[in-house]
Amino acid sequence: MTTRSQSSPTPHRRASSPLTQCLTALAGTPDDSSRIAAQLATIAQLAADLVEPVSYASITAHHDDGYTTVAASSDVALAVDEAQYADRAGPCLTALDRGMPVAVPDISTTMQWPGFRNEAFALGLRASLSIPLFAGRGTAIAALNLYGRDREAMAPLTAAVWSAFDSDEPAADAELQPLDSGSAGLVAGIAGAFAVRALIHQAVGMIIADTQRTGDAAYLILRLRAAEKGFTLPATAAAVIAEQLL
Repeated sequence: MTTRSQSSPTPHRRASSPLTQCLTALAGTPDDSSRIAAQLATIAQLAADLVEPVSYASITAHHDDGYTTVAASSDVALAVDEAQYADRAGPCLTALDRGMPVAVPDISTTMQWPGFRNEAFALGLRASLSIPLFAGRGTAIAALNLYGRDREAMAPLTAAVWSAFDSDEPAADAELQPLDSGSAGLVAGIAGAFAVRALIHQAVGMIIADTQRTGDAAYLILRLRAAEKGFTLPATAAAVIAEQLL
């Protein structure tokens, strides 16, 4: 099991795909929006369809005092998720709770989560990668779980995602193996999501400075301004920043 810390990503920024667009859009969507359920379902299906090393994908979210799968590309992914919920332990839960990616590069050798290992291995899975997803507030609302049957094929994607989240040791592009277009689109989506989050956080910080309100109150002010003007959160955040720079 491997975890890494968050920061602005660097690799594979040029890729563009429907998956890139969905991940970027999610980061600018208010957390309580009715659109989020559909966005998560689309992200799970696109990840399974477009990312070559990924055989199955699902999305885990909090539900009451536990966890639930809110989207899955197949019953295989759902079964592996549910094995983790039964044990209340596993890579998808850890990624969601800690807000950072969790990789299992070789499922057969992991000892930390026996329920996950046994179910996943029995279903022919050999590697997994769980990635936290966030919406407008900037905190993790779900985890995208990627399951693969070929652990060597999953390795380049895992390295690129680690690099995107790693603030201390970002890998240079030259050190990363080339990605298929779907994997590059996923990593570019992470980059886009971080950029949107940074924009919103900057605007919220400016509102805090102007109003002496708490972070939650400042975020609500931004949300209300967006609703009043009929703009997206990122567009409203950009307007707040532009006003401050005049």
